[in-house]
Amino acid sequence: MFDLFCVTNRNLCQDDFLKRLDVIAQNLDCGGIILREKDLSESEYESLAKEVISICKKRGTVCILHNFIDVAAKLKCDGIHLPLNKLFELSEEQKRAFKYIGASCHSLQDVLAAQNAGCSYVSLGHIFATDCKKGLSPKGVDFLQEVCANASIPVYAIGGISQHNIKSIMQAKANGACVMSGFMQCDDAAEYTKRLTREINAK
Repeated sequence: MFDLFCVTNRNLCQDDFLKRLDVIAQNLDCGGIILREKDLSESEYESLAKEVISICKKRGTVCILHNFIDVAAKLKCDGIHLPLNKLFELSEEQKRAFKYIGASCHSLQDVLAAQNAGCSYVSLGHIFATDCKKGLSPKGVDFLQEVCANASIPVYAIGGISQHNIKSIMQAKANGACVMSGFMQCDDAAEYTKRLTREINAK
């Protein structure tokens, strides 16, 4: 599938969010963008999603929407990424609307359940310490390796991943990484995207 997902959080950006996404999409060789904006209403999310989908189409990058199933279906988006409980609510008809279906998982049990529910891939975390999960201990690379060894769908590590530790998640046999803060806060989005891609490909 992919090597690298950019997971969005526009509240972390100090510059223009859509311009930043355009630069990232332009430089993602084998990756996608997951539009994860949890503070928006459904109508607000739909308006933003239209712009992000347009950017991704222009750059030939896969766009995966988050949480809002009806919005993703209405906009004919390639994929949807869901919390595990919402994944279980998807009907077979809804599943057929998407090329990619992802779920957020936190254990091997979660991953196997997502796999049985027809997921295309899962994100698994949090692997390293991250400000997004303050006070919670990271699960670590050994945990990631165990899950990857027992999963039959692609597993993408998430949580505290940077160019300094991304090789270790690939050595643990993850299919790739989901990165939020680095993409949203780096000074040079083009160079950052290229550097992460190089590190993944050096696995």
